[in-house]
Amino acid sequence: MRYNFMNDYNECAHERILDAIVKANREQDNSYGLDTRSDHARELILAQLGGAQSDVHFLVGGTQTNMTMIAASIKPYQGVICAESGHINTHETGAVEATGHKVLSLPSGDGKISADQIDAYAAAHYADGNAEHIVQPGMVYLSQPTEVGTVYSKAELENIRRVCDKYSMPLYIDGARLGNSFAVQNADVFLPDLARLSSAFSIGGTKMGALFGEALVINDPTLKKDFRYHIKQRGGMLAKGRLLGIQFETLFQNGLYDEIGRHAVSQAQRIAEGVKERGYRLFADSPTNQVFPILPKSLLTTLSQEFGYAFWQEMDAENDAVRFCTSWATPPEMVDALLRSIPYK
Repeated sequence: MRYNFMNDYNECAHERILDAIVKANREQDNSYGLDTRSDHARELILAQLGGAQSDVHFLVGGTQTNMTMIAASIKPYQGVICAESGHINTHETGAVEATGHKVLSLPSGDGKISADQIDAYAAAHYADGNAEHIVQPGMVYLSQPTEVGTVYSKAELENIRRVCDKYSMPLYIDGARLGNSFAVQNADVFLPDLARLSSAFSIGGTKMGALFGEALVINDPTLKKDFRYHIKQRGGMLAKGRLLGIQFETLFQNGLYDEIGRHAVSQAQRIAEGVKERGYRLFADSPTNQVFPILPKSLLTTLSQEFGYAFWQEMDAENDAVRFCTSWATPPEMVDALLRSIPYK
């Protein structure tokens, strides 16, 4: 049987989520996220934010969450700074630009951008005599983890937040795979830190065992007013919003969200160590659930008969960097089978 490591959302959803939906199937409740399950899910998330007075909204997907948060936060003449590999710049079909805001991408070798880069970009804008004729940097977007699986440390986020405050720019953190960042060795950024350091951040569901959906946590009081109007206008509001509430209620009860992250990360790191042990390099040193080995094209042709993976980029005439992605459902025996199929150099 062919096993697919291409994405961390190849399966439908964690069984505990499906069971919870089935059990609640004949319940009647309010619509559009104003139901008792969504209220309870909000309470569970807020309880983990270290006392932050945040608003929590549930949206149908990551693209809707990102474009809605960004469009609602900045002025018509402003754009959003992000890494060139950032999801809003590479995998959302210009959704942010379609709202009228330019994505201002910065070079990045490891998926991250630094406080110094952001500072230099903003300073150069305001020092330009033609600044009012150029899109103004109005917000900073980060991914945690990044698109290549790397993770911002608390110190890095604190430095970036200081720069954002210097230029009065909100800091938005896309947490589509957030639970995986909590599971890495020596992790030092958790929900209370994100509530303190960001203007808003998302908690991924789609890539973390849910059928679909993201939780958006808004920390900055100035961004909270009338946000549900923005959600509705941008197509992110689900009529049967209790389906989102049930899923996040389940994820944040009995440690399921953390459990999912730990399993995914542990299996990915088994792949990473096995690949290095066999003498191959990694494109990115990712401590999370995405692994990017550089493998011979001839070997990839053979592997593709048994395993799915995502092409990342060509390295040279003989080698490609590819991505193996693990999830809550990745069986350890499939990782074993993958490693047996990769010969030692």
